Amino acid sequence: MTETRQRPLRVLAAMSGGVDSAVAAARAAEAGHDVTGVHLALSANPQSFRTGARGCCTIEDSRDARRAADVIGIPFYVWDLAERFREDVVEDFVAEYEAGRTPNPCLRCNEKIKFAALLDKALALGFDAVCTGHYATVVLREDGTRELHRASDMAKDQSYVLGVLDEKQLAHAMFPLGDTLTTKDEIRAEAERRGLAVAKKPDSHDICFIADGDTQGFLAKRLGKAEGDIVDESGAKVGTHEGAFGFTIGQRKGLRIGHPAPDGKPRYVLDISPVDNTVTVGPAESLEVTALTAIKPRWCGTAPSGPGTYTAQLRAHGGETEVSAELVDDELLVTFTEPVRGVAPGQAIVLYDDTRVVGSATIATTTRRRHAVTA
Repeated sequence: MTETRQRPLRVLAAMSGGVDSAVAAARAAEAGHDVTGVHLALSANPQSFRTGARGCCTIEDSRDARRAADVIGIPFYVWDLAERFREDVVEDFVAEYEAGRTPNPCLRCNEKIKFAALLDKALALGFDAVCTGHYATVVLREDGTRELHRASDMAKDQSYVLGVLDEKQLAHAMFPLGDTLTTKDEIRAEAERRGLAVAKKPDSHDICFIADGDTQGFLAKRLGKAEGDIVDESGAKVGTHEGAFGFTIGQRKGLRIGHPAPDGKPRYVLDISPVDNTVTVGPAESLEVTALTAIKPRWCGTAPSGPGTYTAQLRAHGGETEVSAELVDDELLVTFTEPVRGVAPGQAIVLYDDTRVVGSATIATTTRRRHAVTA
């Protein structure tokens, strides 16, 4: 059953300045909870204004959140978590790319900031729950335990980036938008009916701390340019690059290879080696992964025991694929029923049992499908 609370709670609503978090805070207040709004200042030097749908945590966002709180009629504060965000999210992001891995900063922010730093502070101040505008659902079981499930509307589901939450954190999480079958246009219409000025504000995309969307440029400033070779599967040099950190597994565009492959087909990034600063490219079929190992598992409840069959999601906006998985010595061993492409170390794999989120782990290694080579 979807969780219904019998008594009003003291709720801290994380308000980003966007429409989803504003409507979530309004719904929590309308449900009778004692709601306080808080905007997280995550940038040490915030810009004054957003650039369209890029970035967040600007001064404009803070003001939009404050205006929304005023309309809802709830107290509002700004909490400075910029240093914690820099250490736990931004520096982790840079270090992962430097090591040749592909991190997910949104997932890391939920784990380290919104449901660790923020939740810890909220509980210390006597709040019962943290409310966000994520599209996911917390279900209360008859035995008193809680489960995380996908949102009612799969098109908006954000459970993938919440797969790092454990049962204790779920006990203090509130997602008012998760169990309603409403389109984003209807959420905007609801915001307009409530008099919230953010009703027509664009959604934020890309990585919030890279406002211009130039991830490669951001990393180059932090890590410095380092020219290296682009090679094919045989080790033959086919081009050069200015830093292996600028590539991700499965990437096709921006390779700047001077001449086409012998078969005339597109080439993709297959491997990234930070040790010798080499990027390996090859055909799409060489991206096919049949199995992987994942580390640092986090379970949304009790850890599974023994082998099991699940569906898995490998990226925030990706589809599901059937897998068999088993936890062995705190390492998750996963085998895909059908090969999948573009799986990169550093990404998160999130396991599902129907709509229930079982847990999340960080991909460490992959096993590629072997293809016959014809003369």
